[in-house]
Amino acid sequence: MIRLMSVFVALICLGVWNAPAQADPEFWKHEWPETNFGKTSVGNWVEILSGGPPKDGIPAIDGPVFIAAGDETGIDGREPVITVELGGPPRAYPIRYLTWHEIVNDEVAGMPVAVTFCPLCNSAMVFDRRTKHGTLSFGVSGKLRNSDMVMYDRQTESWWQQATAEAIVGDLTGTTLMQLPSWMESWDQFRERNPDGLVMAEPDFPRRYGQNPYRGYDSLTKPFLYNGENPPHGIPPLVRVVRVGARAWPLTRLREAGRISEAGVVLSWEAGQASALDTSRIASGKDVGTVRVRDDQGRDVPHDLLFAFAFHAFWPDGAWMLGN
Repeated sequence: MIRLMSVFVALICLGVWNAPAQADPEFWKHEWPETNFGKTSVGNWVEILSGGPPKDGIPAIDGPVFIAAGDETGIDGREPVITVELGGPPRAYPIRYLTWHEIVNDEVAGMPVAVTFCPLCNSAMVFDRRTKHGTLSFGVSGKLRNSDMVMYDRQTESWWQQATAEAIVGDLTGTTLMQLPSWMESWDQFRERNPDGLVMAEPDFPRRYGQNPYRGYDSLTKPFLYNGENPPHGIPPLVRVVRVGARAWPLTRLREAGRISEAGVVLSWEAGQASALDTSRIASGKDVGTVRVRDDQGRDVPHDLLFAFAFHAFWPDGAWMLGN
């Protein structure tokens, strides 16, 4: 109970937890006058809740600064980073920053990308910002659906579901972003493999970087701001699963096996990465390990490592890869 209350208080301080506002597009039009609420794929508006902060209350980062991996001395070796290798020097985006900003609009090897992290779902995904409607840049709407971040694009102010990479409200409804290969690993694992790599420098914002405002979150039995069904097969809602398309492998199974080859992909697990959602200091979090997903030719495959409740919410007919 003490840990539960600490998370509750932390979410209030961060601005993520608030008494859910009534899901009413007419009300939201005052905050979002440029959004076309007449076009949406959301079946029931009550699925979308106000998380507390207004539009851009959680500020996305645009055009981040990078430094050489060898020059970074302030990040603990166990801390998680999102790794992007699309050409040129590999880049690491530390979760110590993404926890507080959730979206980074960047350009890698000439490709405009959005690096995203939703703490409430543990979902870290990288997208190509180019669409048939032009290149978009993204911000944090302050809204949640099934506890997952709702992003918005600054060009049309359409709303996007981070977990599915799909526009769900506004002119661009139905448009999807291309997910790019990326993965979460420890800072030590990144720099040992990429001594000449780059790492995102600390943003110029007054934030407690390196601290986890969601202390104890991934040890709870129930996620915040989620009223949907629990996962099937007795899987706890806050167990991490590796999602590839509409299939999900429980991390508990992969951790025990070390390596799984199924459904055309090879999943591997290696110890050494701290959970970003455990202790107050990210670097001290329990070891959740690093997952890589590759095809049969060794190429990295786009995937996500999210909580089981979020997979079930967005892929209710998805396949659970239980190995039995």
